[in-house]
Amino acid sequence: METENSKSLTQPRQLISFSKAKELSANFVAQKKGKHVTLSGQEDANAIWFSLEELEKFVEYIKTEGNNQGFTVDGVRIYLGVYSDNETVGKAGFTTMFMSPTGYQSNTGNPGSGGNISQDLTTVSPLNYGSMGNPPKMQYGI
Repeated sequence: METENSKSLTQPRQLISFSKAKELSANFVAQKKGKHVTLSGQEDANAIWFSLEELEKFVEYIKTEGNNQGFTVDGVRIYLGVYSDNETVGKAGFTTMFMSPTGYQSNTGNPGSGGNISQDLTTVSPLNYGSMGNPPKMQYGI
C-alpha cells in the first residue's frame, strides 16, 4: 500500500548484482596492476565519486540547457580521460571521468527517425571534477 510518504519504485533495467560489480572491479584492478601508478609514483584513480546532490543538479542542468538550445536530452555518456601534464597541481597525468549529455534536435522527432540519432551535445557542458570519495576506495566492495 502506497502512503503519502512513499513512492512506487521502478528499478532500472540495467542493475547488476553486488557480486558482479565486485568481479568487474577486481578484474580492472588485476588488469591494471603495475600500470595503475602515475609518473609521479602515486596510485591513479579507478573510481570517481559525485554527490547525489551534484548528480541531480547536473541532470536538471542538462535537461534545461538542452531544451533551451532546442535539444531533447535522452541520456548521459561517460568518458574516461587523463589530465594533461600542464594541469593544475595534483591532477597532472591522473585519470578522470566526465559525463556528457546526449540527445537530438527536438524538432526532428525521436532518435532514429529520419536518420536522426542521439549524439553528444557538445554545446551543453559536461560534468567533471568528481573525487575518490571519503574515504577513497581503490576497489569495489572491499
